Amino acid sequence: MSDTQERKANPIKSFVGGGFGGVCTVVTGHPLDTIKVRLQTMPQPAPGEQPMYTGTFDCARKTIQNEGYRGLYKGMSAPLVGITPIFALCFAGYSLGKRVQQTEDSNKLTYRQIFVAGSFSGLLSTIIMAPGERIKCLLQVQQASGGERKYNGMLDCAFKLYKEGGIRSIYKGSFATLLRGK
Repeated sequence: MSDTQERKANPIKSFVGGGFGGVCTVVTGHPLDTIKVRLQTMPQPAPGEQPMYTGTFDCARKTIQNEGYRGLYKGMSAPLVGITPIFALCFAGYSLGKRVQQTEDSNKLTYRQIFVAGSFSGLLSTIIMAPGERIKCLLQVQQASGGERKYNGMLDCAFKLYKEGGIRSIYKGSFATLLRGK
């Protein structure tokens, strides 16, 4: 193919590739996330005592020593379930955005068309990401305020939001999430 040609985008292949990419991201990044969380949540040492971990490498070493390598992967199922479909939809959305703009199988897209294709990606991933983002924020604010707990976890929050205002309540703030482009 020449510089003016490229293969027509395939959203299904991109969906599968994005899902696989999401799995790879979680599998490679989760050990560092586990270490980060353990460092952030370790108890404050009493005066004159050593902290539980002296840093990143000490935390990794102690985790592997006490729990084996599997200890670095504790809690990995939640991000696998959440991130994999987001990556899959991101890749599929980008591919779909490219495909609808390609008039012939071998047309190379302009930078503007690539930008539009990227916007498709953000739109599709926001459909999945926005409700989780809203629920996460409500739970975080609830914990920080110190007041009465309205929600008892993720599912309880989702059900109560739906009961209060239907699907619109669950997707409240989605446009801002879409503009943020996470």
